[in-house]
Amino acid sequence: MFGSAKRLAVLLAAGALLAAGCAEEQPAPGAQGGEAETGPFKIGAVLDITGAGASLGVPERDTLTLLTEQLNAQGGIDGRQVEMIIEDNASTEDGAARAATKLITEDQVDILLGASRTGPSLAMRPIAESTPIPMISLAANAAIVNGSQWVFKTAQNDSVVIENIVRDAASKGYRTLALARDASGFGEGVRELFDEIGGPQGVSVVAVESFAPDATDFTAQMVNVRNANADAVVIWGIPPAAGLAQKAYVQLGVGKPVYQSHGIGNQVFLDTAAEAADGLVAPLGRLVVADQLPEDDPQKKVITDFVAAYRAEYDAAPSTFAGHAYDGFQLAVDALRNAGTEPDAIRQHLEGVDDFVGVSGTFTMSPDDHSGLTADDLVLVTVANKQFQLVQ
Repeated sequence: MFGSAKRLAVLLAAGALLAAGCAEEQPAPGAQGGEAETGPFKIGAVLDITGAGASLGVPERDTLTLLTEQLNAQGGIDGRQVEMIIEDNASTEDGAARAATKLITEDQVDILLGASRTGPSLAMRPIAESTPIPMISLAANAAIVNGSQWVFKTAQNDSVVIENIVRDAASKGYRTLALARDASGFGEGVRELFDEIGGPQGVSVVAVESFAPDATDFTAQMVNVRNANADAVVIWGIPPAAGLAQKAYVQLGVGKPVYQSHGIGNQVFLDTAAEAADGLVAPLGRLVVADQLPEDDPQKKVITDFVAAYRAEYDAAPSTFAGHAYDGFQLAVDALRNAGTEPDAIRQHLEGVDDFVGVSGTFTMSPDDHSGLTADDLVLVTVANKQFQLVQ
């Protein structure tokens, strides 16, 4: 658990005045796991359960609830139960910061998960860094972990997504791209990454449009994209906005090949875009095409077992985002089981993760890489008749 000095650092970072909490008697700092501690392990999660990111946060919440119940039914971690405390940030940065502070100072969690999206995750990062407490984000942008000591992540970095798009575009002779991107943290730096990664392969972005994550009208953006007359179009967003942008792209007759980002891996996108999604290409995790994977794929058993358990509980298929929560939970449990609850021991354990097979990929982390996934942890997927299809 946390000593009073560490708890005071949290209070200073968050601007809270919880003197009564600081006065509570706590175990000595540095106590390791079951050697000096009893009671449940505490995992705190901050998720976008309502608001613009709800299509991400709800399946993540459901996944964490399911996995916690399963683990506790099997005896927990070395006989100790796991208490999962989930907070809704309402898809806002302020909400994420408040929730993270509450989980640390009031609930005294051992490790943080979340948030679902980049902006709220970035709002949590300085709180985790100053506490300090290990945090595993479920969001994508590499800025979440770049230069971080205490923050890790399970969603594939935007850079490895762009590597896949650029590689495919170059192989097909597409030299110019028009980019329509989410204006939130999820889309920040995407154009620059396309320039950095695409430049050596002769692929460049010639037009950029932005849209709010809760936008519903994409007429202006898609007219400008159409007028750019690029070789291909990239839509970078999350559902439902990404699906509505896809529909506008078709309705306004852009008529160019279209790529979507890794933010579309759920049924909400397929339902929103409907037949307009047919033919798009997107680099996604293997979860959405689990039944199409070869038998020797090292992730297949992990993914198919998770899909079966999720379907049995919720009568629905899990999304890509559910997979990010699955990985965050399993990495957290593995760290608590092997390193106990002392924060620095958990951090060092996560930095030593090697060939950890998850749903989003096979993780190998280090002090310099708190993401642990590469471009090979994604596959190219298309859509036909409202179903994801693996591009062979």
